[in-house]
Amino acid sequence: MPVEKSELSRFELGKYYVASLFLKGVIGAMRLLPYERRIAAMGAIVRGLAPVVGFRNRVRRNLKLTCPELPESEVKRICSAVPDNAGRAIMEHFSPEGFNERQRNAKVSGPGAAAFDAAVAEGQPVMMITAHFGHYLAARVALQARSGQPIGCLYRRMANPYFNDAYVEAFYKTGAPMFEQGRRGMVEMVRTLKKGGIIAIVSDLHAHGGEELMFFGKPAVTSVLNAELAIKYNAVLIPCYAVRQSNGIDFEIVLHDPVPHTDAKTMTQFTNNDLESMVRQHMGQWFWIHRRWKEWNGLGVQPEDMP
Repeated sequence: MPVEKSELSRFELGKYYVASLFLKGVIGAMRLLPYERRIAAMGAIVRGLAPVVGFRNRVRRNLKLTCPELPESEVKRICSAVPDNAGRAIMEHFSPEGFNERQRNAKVSGPGAAAFDAAVAEGQPVMMITAHFGHYLAARVALQARSGQPIGCLYRRMANPYFNDAYVEAFYKTGAPMFEQGRRGMVEMVRTLKKGGIIAIVSDLHAHGGEELMFFGKPAVTSVLNAELAIKYNAVLIPCYAVRQSNGIDFEIVLHDPVPHTDAKTMTQFTNNDLESMVRQHMGQWFWIHRRWKEWNGLGVQPEDMP
């Protein structure tokens, strides 16, 4: 978990400071390239590093656990596409000016678009449930332009306190408000919902304290808090995906039908199923590098059952 600078040793601070200088240097150098070239170049860099840093092995293990029927040719394609997409998303995050200009005009489609427009017009709170798929910030940029309303975004602070400042600064350039994960961020997020605002939440991470639900046919510990908030504040809960297009630069923003209000577990399983169906259509665009099915308190996939 991220900690304050005061809680870190001098050695840890020094290590993070050097790492931050290196990362900022790489990103700064890449920003000298034209927008499209820098996005593609960062995708190629992360794709090339994937075997060295263990990304490829993590993707393979997750695919073997959930999709053992995939042919080796498809596994290889996904192992290449996932880090490429991740690299592109990193560079897009740190190229907010070009990214905003390009994505504010992204195509918005899907049956949930009308529900989104209606909720905004009526002042009803909206929760956009998205995932580490394509690049979710493209949806934020496009839907802010479409609605004329700010979309609050929940984020997790990075472990490196020096690099985190640049990370958050770039986030703010795609819009505000921003809610840091934690008690204060939750209070601010709830305040936005009470006012009939729009928030976006990335919901596909392993969550300590979550419920054991299913994802790709395997138990995955998942937070049901988003559904609980939607029920409590009568928010429209809309699954939302930014699908990277074949040129590697543009996105189509796909909004699915709102999640029916029932109970928190049923609603969250609905969003898990919805995401799975989307991932199966675009296997290389989901972040298969995550340890999504890891064990917690006896729940999830146990270590001995992992490939």
